[in-house]
Amino acid sequence: MNDNLPLQELSINSIFNSPENITYEIPIYQRNYAWENEEITALVNDVWDACKMKKETYFIGTLVSYDKGENKYEVIDGQQRLTTLYLIMKALGEKTGSKLTYRAREKSNRTIGTLSGMDSDDVDFGIQQGYYIVKHAINEVVGDTQKKCFANYLLEQVHIIHYNVPRDVDLNHYFEVMNSRGEQLEKHEIVKAKLIAYLDESDRNKFAMIWQACSEMNVYVQMRYPQAESVFGQDLRTFKYFEVSFDDLPDIGGNHKVHTLEEFIKGVSGTNVSDDGFGRTEVFQPIIDFPNFLLIVLKITRMSESGFEPGSFILDDKELINAFENAKPDRDFVKRFGFNLLRAKYLLDNYVVHHADEADTPDSNPWQLEHWQHEGKSYYSRNLSEDKNLQERLVQLLSMFEVSFTPRQRKNYLFYCLLHLFSDRDLRHYCTFLSRLADKYFFDIYLNKMYLNEINTPLPGSFDSVVLKKGRIDVEAHNAISDFVSIYGDGSEKSKGIPLFVFNYMDYRLWEMYAETLSGKKLRESDYMRQAFFRQLGCSDFGQKVFDQFYFSRTRRSLEHFFPQANVGSIMNENEINSFGNYAMIGSEVNSSGSCWSPKAKLIRYLDSSGKISRVGVASLKFMIMMQMCQDNVNSGNREAGHEWNFEDVKRHQAAMLKILMGG
Repeated sequence: MNDNLPLQELSINSIFNSPENITYEIPIYQRNYAWENEEITALVNDVWDACKMKKETYFIGTLVSYDKGENKYEVIDGQQRLTTLYLIMKALGEKTGSKLTYRAREKSNRTIGTLSGMDSDDVDFGIQQGYYIVKHAINEVVGDTQKKCFANYLLEQVHIIHYNVPRDVDLNHYFEVMNSRGEQLEKHEIVKAKLIAYLDESDRNKFAMIWQACSEMNVYVQMRYPQAESVFGQDLRTFKYFEVSFDDLPDIGGNHKVHTLEEFIKGVSGTNVSDDGFGRTEVFQPIIDFPNFLLIVLKITRMSESGFEPGSFILDDKELINAFENAKPDRDFVKRFGFNLLRAKYLLDNYVVHHADEADTPDSNPWQLEHWQHEGKSYYSRNLSEDKNLQERLVQLLSMFEVSFTPRQRKNYLFYCLLHLFSDRDLRHYCTFLSRLADKYFFDIYLNKMYLNEINTPLPGSFDSVVLKKGRIDVEAHNAISDFVSIYGDGSEKSKGIPLFVFNYMDYRLWEMYAETLSGKKLRESDYMRQAFFRQLGCSDFGQKVFDQFYFSRTRRSLEHFFPQANVGSIMNENEINSFGNYAMIGSEVNSSGSCWSPKAKLIRYLDSSGKISRVGVASLKFMIMMQMCQDNVNSGNREAGHEWNFEDVKRHQAAMLKILMGG
């Protein structure tokens, strides 16, 4: 991006009487003209004082505009001052070759073109009132006999600094540092206002209400949507209008006020959507913020377009404004997007996990997958599925994806989930879809060299290239090669890197194996099924409680070398230490404190029941297996000190894990 912006010092006459016949367009995301007596009178006073003092040049501020081509400039900053200067020119009877227009505001355009004698029901009151204040201020401050002197000084000696942003410059940069209100103007506010401009007045309230109800990412949409029972049913569980369209949604009753565009940007007033009325508020920690959620909904909306390439669509809110402009929206598109926004928020809140508003603890899984509902006089959240096994499997799968792809730009999985749910909300089908999507990720992306970079991280666009086929989701795993060792190594040479998803998928497969064989069964250690299970893991029995309490903690962000790197060369070389069989996921805080401990020292500290080390921080099933193998070696009495975990153990553990991973 070119940071050297074209900057000009222009007289007021040059601004309003350029030979090019410029049009200054006030975009819809700017608030209505709002200067009143104090601001207008101060401006007239300042100019007149400078004139009387015979100042050669009087600088009046800045104007920032964006070159839209064909001599049309979108006013980014300075519209209040620019409009006031235009009104002063008109009040003085001076020529104004340049035009001042308002995008999608017909009343404003008619008023600025006429300025007086209009019907009060068909006028922009702010502009008309401003014009009357300007005329009064000139008469009071300057006086009738000095108007020509004032006008000449205003035209030639009053200057403005004009930043004219070229067409090839990314506008996103400016919306991060400038806005018309003297405070940060959020990009999603700009997008909202631009979209509303395409709608008739009768549809604007409905769209604005949908937007506002969906923008609160930490509460259920049923709690924020006005007259929610008319849309979600008396129990608030079922989206009654899911299969229809924007036009079929009931109108918002009890609020017929025609709102200003500023109110639409900030959130329509007059309907109390912030007061849930439910006696308590169910607040949670969302897995995505609103701007990035908008991008996912936009991508879903565009999937039906011919020629749309989802792989080139970037889920990054830095491109939010550009993404919507590239969609070339019209009235029908905005309606489809608004309806999809409401559907997607309902699905996100009720069919995708969110995190309880509390810290991770060993005894309680903080990942929630719940419906918000109404029964009798009570409002509460309840598990999505009444089938305990199905509910647990859905929670583990969804949280496994979420802790693997926490960054907002990498939530392709969330897009696929919502796209699937748009057409099929059967919970068993959903669980099968998630399980197959996880397999698809592992086998067709993470075990396929053509989709990985030099450190084994998926290349940009890899997920969509593999998962989306002709606009539909393909969750069949097709990679028949599936050679884990050729990509991630076996310790014979240095590994290029093993991604986080591989370890989370490994832990899910271990939990899944337990859920399908031992979960819910109170078996003794001597039971054949229990012995066979731990034999398959490659270690002795360390109990069922670890599996029963297991969940994907958000603290697991660090790779742990069980045999520490600090001891490289003693009994293992660098290649052997950096292999899958010596790695596990662990909490970053725990990892930083114990990264240099020997395997035996880690057993003493990590398995300490005193609570000095958080069990959540070491809650990786793979890691528990490694520690139990090490403990078995200690218990055997056949290992010399410092050799409780060696490369033979690493290879044996890796072989056992790969057999489970590869379905052998």
